Amino acid sequence: MQTAMTRYGRLDCAFNNAGIEGAHQPLADSTEENWDRVNAVNLKGVWLCPRCEVALMQQSGGGAIVNTSSVAGLVGIPFGLAAYTAAKHGVIGLTKAAALKYATAGIRVSAICPGGIRTAMIDRAIDAGILTAEAAAALQPVNRLGIPEEVGQTVAWPCSDQSSLITGGVLAIDGGYVAR
Repeated sequence: MQTAMTRYGRLDCAFNNAGIEGAHQPLADSTEENWDRVNAVNLKGVWLCPRCEVALMQQSGGGAIVNTSSVAGLVGIPFGLAAYTAAKHGVIGLTKAAALKYATAGIRVSAICPGGIRTAMIDRAIDAGILTAEAAAALQPVNRLGIPEEVGQTVAWPCSDQSSLITGGVLAIDGGYVAR
């Protein structure tokens, strides 16, 4: 952020994209170490960013922040990911609280909730035999996994002036998963 300030003199937008899935463990078997690690990255990691971003955006009259949650932040998901699900729900709560607090300062805060996107996280689940690529695709009504570029294109919109009335919003990028 300091590099952006030095180079451009302001911070107009920020994308806070932290996420690890942690161990796939049923809640009753989950460890405190896994819980702490997943929440440290997925929730605290996102929280640390707007703490700095807000101050910089206030100096320049506003901006836009986009936080990455997950469909697991909107609905419960199977696969033994209680810590992941709890952290991603927390990101949505953090997003909404920040949106309300900083709206009058011209700072818009939104969240995206990717579903099955073909990333290393999905590949690890496939490699571990938790599900197949076909089963992962079938979880989404469009019957395919998304690609990272689709997420990037979606993130760009809430950072643009075209979304000047959007704050506190949560946008699912999930091929219809949460519509079920």
